[in-house]
Amino acid sequence: MSTPLLNTKPEELPPCPPKPGVLAATFRAFQYHDFRLMWGGAFTSTTGAFVQEVAQSWLVYTLTNSAFLLGLTAFLNGAPILMFSLLGGVAADRIDRRKLLLGSQYVQMTSALVLAVLLWMDVIEIWHIMAAALATGMGQAFGGPAYQALIPSLVEKEDLPNAIALMSIQFNLARVVGPVVGGLAFTGMGPAACFFINALTFLAVIFSLFVIHVRFVPKKTEVRVLHSLKEGLLFAFRHHSLLALMALSTVTAFFAIPLITLLPVFARETYGLGAQGYGTMMSFSGAGAVTGALFVAWLGNTERKGWTALLMQVALGLVTIGFAMSTHLWAGCFFVFLAGGAVLAVFALLNSLVQLLCPEEMRGRIMSVYHTSFRGAMPLGNLVAGSLASRFGAPLVVSVNAVILLLVAGWYLLKDKQVIRL
Repeated sequence: MSTPLLNTKPEELPPCPPKPGVLAATFRAFQYHDFRLMWGGAFTSTTGAFVQEVAQSWLVYTLTNSAFLLGLTAFLNGAPILMFSLLGGVAADRIDRRKLLLGSQYVQMTSALVLAVLLWMDVIEIWHIMAAALATGMGQAFGGPAYQALIPSLVEKEDLPNAIALMSIQFNLARVVGPVVGGLAFTGMGPAACFFINALTFLAVIFSLFVIHVRFVPKKTEVRVLHSLKEGLLFAFRHHSLLALMALSTVTAFFAIPLITLLPVFARETYGLGAQGYGTMMSFSGAGAVTGALFVAWLGNTERKGWTALLMQVALGLVTIGFAMSTHLWAGCFFVFLAGGAVLAVFALLNSLVQLLCPEEMRGRIMSVYHTSFRGAMPLGNLVAGSLASRFGAPLVVSVNAVILLLVAGWYLLKDKQVIRL
């Protein structure tokens, strides 16, 4: 027998109001005090994560000289998200989302501290880095759905697309600042400093979580966890629009993210750069993503977000091919900038559409399905790309991935009118 929840339809998209001025439209969600606090804490912590990522990626590649192990480390970081995010979504609908997020921050902070100590003692081994990546992924698996579900409670529904885009801006602004700081810290103070900096930045997001007012109060239920999980899965897979959006996010994550994962290979093998040069290229990617997020924030609750997302995926495929074929550093930085903007625009638009279609009582579970498809595809794509790059070279693998992105976007543009109308 079907439950009432499974007979409901996704939420109607809110009407698109007239646009205010450019600045007011772009930063509309900052009018909410709690959102500003959450944004500031998240930006500080994410900056620390990218400081660590520069050191971690460079350490793995220089210790092992293996593109496969670079991909494997990224896979281990994302594998728990693939395995446990669905349970994290059930928890986000049953437990105080603030508490879930706090637990996630504590786990990730501890992992960074442990690596910092091991590096300071000069006893670091590759398996230490992989184990810490796995532990961090466990924290993100339960914190991610709670984070995704918490954002809508900080703003009004009509401002949700703008809030999601601004959260993407903080993430990608951190991608600009973090790698530069990481490259300088790595060169000037050593890798241990990068991990310690990351651990300290978790204090900012922990503070913001204690201060903000969360409107969502989980309802008491006697429904079993597996039944709740089944409800969320069935709801997502029975509604064509949600299913199509999740399929698009999966494809984009699987085939687009390896460009960033394999960037150390391009930096060293194609351009002859060191850790600081690699950090600079990461910053170009982050700067492009900030530009893409500003574009989506300015669009706000615009019409035809699905059509715009598909066009951005076409652009992503084209500039990724350009990056894979480039041999001059200025061209590589230019294309990685454009790729960063395009991939961010795709993810922000798809995320906005999924959030707008979610009923509040199922938001945690629906977002966990999205989180699994989106974040879970990343480690699988990184593992496959890393393995293939070891045999056929990173430029060929990234080029093939780009062609697949173009084919998928083209199919949806020509065949799936429902996505275009969203």
